[in-house]
Amino acid sequence: MLNAKHRVAILLHEGIRGIHGKTGLALLRYSEAPTVVVIDRQCAGESLRQLTGIECDAPIVASVTEALSYAPDVLVIGIAPSGGALPEEWWQEVKQAVVGGLSVVNGLHTPMASPELQALLKEGQWIWDVRQEPTELKVGSGLARSLSCKRVLTVGTDMSVGKMSTSLELHKAATRRGLRSKFLATGQAGLMIAGDGVPLDAVRVDFAAGAVEQLVMRFGQEYEILFVEGQGSLLHPSSTATLPLLRGTQPTGLILVHRAQQATIRNHPHVAIPPLPEVIKLYETVAAAGGAFAAVKVVAIALNTAHLDSVTAQQVIAQIQTETNLPCTDPVRFGAELLLDAVMNN
Repeated sequence: MLNAKHRVAILLHEGIRGIHGKTGLALLRYSEAPTVVVIDRQCAGESLRQLTGIECDAPIVASVTEALSYAPDVLVIGIAPSGGALPEEWWQEVKQAVVGGLSVVNGLHTPMASPELQALLKEGQWIWDVRQEPTELKVGSGLARSLSCKRVLTVGTDMSVGKMSTSLELHKAATRRGLRSKFLATGQAGLMIAGDGVPLDAVRVDFAAGAVEQLVMRFGQEYEILFVEGQGSLLHPSSTATLPLLRGTQPTGLILVHRAQQATIRNHPHVAIPPLPEVIKLYETVAAAGGAFAAVKVVAIALNTAHLDSVTAQQVIAQIQTETNLPCTDPVRFGAELLLDAVMNN
């Protein structure tokens, strides 16, 4: 588990400007563990704050060898390359880090705790492969509906639109209000940040709803509000994660997350994103399953406007509010208070 005592180096080659650096960028924004150096040969020497807008002034270097001079003690794999495996060149850098005394946090599907790396570990070093199926899993039973706490699930119009960030911002806002709040992680970055949760895409599909249910039941008695990190999208042609989350959490409210002005599924331009009122109707219908489960409402819209200037972002937010008749904001950019009000008033 990462904590505030660690000194983190993030392996983020081509992830700052590219599309595969979501894990590393999330850690930079939300992790309690301080990042002392970022490794991205594409952006070496540039300003991390200017490139990302994240309040972190860690230097960007081109290699693990250069990163070692900043005395990190943990290397986090912050990129998710296509296929889930590191290129050989980057794999060699991981080995260099281990030889240099660093522990490794790995969120890829390909495990790092191989005999080759294990043999290089010295006393005090460790490898955390985040994507491991939990033990003693059971199938889902809908038991979470018996809890009295609020259970808020973020759902999306696509993958990688900001469901984790929205859940974390809501949790932060709730904590500031003095609410007994808990963020429940279901993806690799969320687990690295929270230190606990369920790596949902590592769980066999028959047990996915049960794994979520076990997580919710573990914390539902202790906290008054749970913010569950969403995964995937009911609209995405390859996504299977959203339905187990709906069934396992038995949510009391949904937050719909959407990237502003996105009209089709990323990487699948032949799949259109319907008008948001239709998407809202879809999620509410599937969640209730024709009355088999309790009715649940989408209570607000979280809009990802990172690619827009501030004036345009506010205009699009106002447009979405008119279109859906629901509260709408960008929680990362403008704060999550509006969304939290919608949750608490539901």
